[in-house]
Amino acid sequence: MKRTLLLITGLLILLATEILRVYFIMPFPGSQRSNTIDIAYFIGQYIWWIRIAGLILFVPPMLHVFRHSRWWKKTLLGIFVLLYAGIFYMFNFKFLADKMFYQPQNKLLATVGENKIDSNKLIIGVAINGQAKAYPIELIGYHHQVQDSIAGQPLMITYCTVCRTGRVYSPFVNGKFQHFRLVGMDHFNAMFEDADTKSWWRQVSGVAIAGPLKGTALKEIPSEQMRLGAWIRKYPNTLVMQPDPVFANRYKGLEGFDAGTINSSLEKRDSGSWQFKSWIVGIQINGKAKAYDWNELTRQRVINDTFQGTAIVLVLENDNASYHVWNRQVNDKQLLFTWDASTYSLKDSTGSVWNMNGESIDGVLKGNKLSVVQSYQEFWHSWQSFHPGTEMYKK
Repeated sequence: MKRTLLLITGLLILLATEILRVYFIMPFPGSQRSNTIDIAYFIGQYIWWIRIAGLILFVPPMLHVFRHSRWWKKTLLGIFVLLYAGIFYMFNFKFLADKMFYQPQNKLLATVGENKIDSNKLIIGVAINGQAKAYPIELIGYHHQVQDSIAGQPLMITYCTVCRTGRVYSPFVNGKFQHFRLVGMDHFNAMFEDADTKSWWRQVSGVAIAGPLKGTALKEIPSEQMRLGAWIRKYPNTLVMQPDPVFANRYKGLEGFDAGTINSSLEKRDSGSWQFKSWIVGIQINGKAKAYDWNELTRQRVINDTFQGTAIVLVLENDNASYHVWNRQVNDKQLLFTWDASTYSLKDSTGSVWNMNGESIDGVLKGNKLSVVQSYQEFWHSWQSFHPGTEMYKK
């Protein structure tokens, strides 16, 4: 009886360890709605010790069964051993995030003249010291992160398709360059693990949520999301990331993601407003957050608002995909903007005309440029989860 209890206990420890280690940090049913990150991190960090404990309990009674028990007990136990072997293989070599999504083997960047990416594709764009690069979302969405540099500054360009969140960070932690790997997700948001301390970092905020560096934040680098054509209009000398031929078939899995029509239930858009996977534009100023319904922006095309003392304007281009959030205060004047569909331009309360690069091209303010307010297009569930006190714009 004692041997049987040890056998069952050891087997349950071995099975539970392999399953829960992955279950808590991957999008299995029910796994992403509870606060289990500390348990997941503990299992991940001490998994070999837990395995050894399970094997110490399991192996001696297992050997006794194979040596002294009847054939049917040996057969039954053999089935359970094979079950464990199968679970061990699947949960360590198939279901782990970094065994499903890989970094580019060939990081290819092309000039506008050499570019093969459709100009209608959505990109995350970064510009530093006059140099610009564009990263197509349907490429970086598969990789989850791409390490690159602009103007000599190392960058970590990240994207989580389940939250529809694009963020760019400096990969330096306490002054030291770090390599990161995709480790899983928490509350549907991707997590990365740094190579040195094995801390886990949340993609949407760049904050370490488990490990020795818990509470530390990566420095965010300003970025914009728009269609590639709009980015090229703004930065004609930009470089554009190209598909890595090694992952051509993997990229196909994200076809339709840009438009929200992808088949995946985790990544497909809810067309209604303020639903779980509805699109919103989110901003954060002075530690406070506000969300703007994408459907409302589509209807109005221009939204003038004031948040945390900052006068802002949200503008949606005619392509219904490229959007901008600008500070609408210029030379101590808070401007009110309207959309002139006949000239495809913005007009402000002084009568000045502005283009989609945020530049005044006619009128008394000609030559002025609006400053960009950092903003993000993402799923409502993501913004609400990670900005629990967020305001909601209502007309």
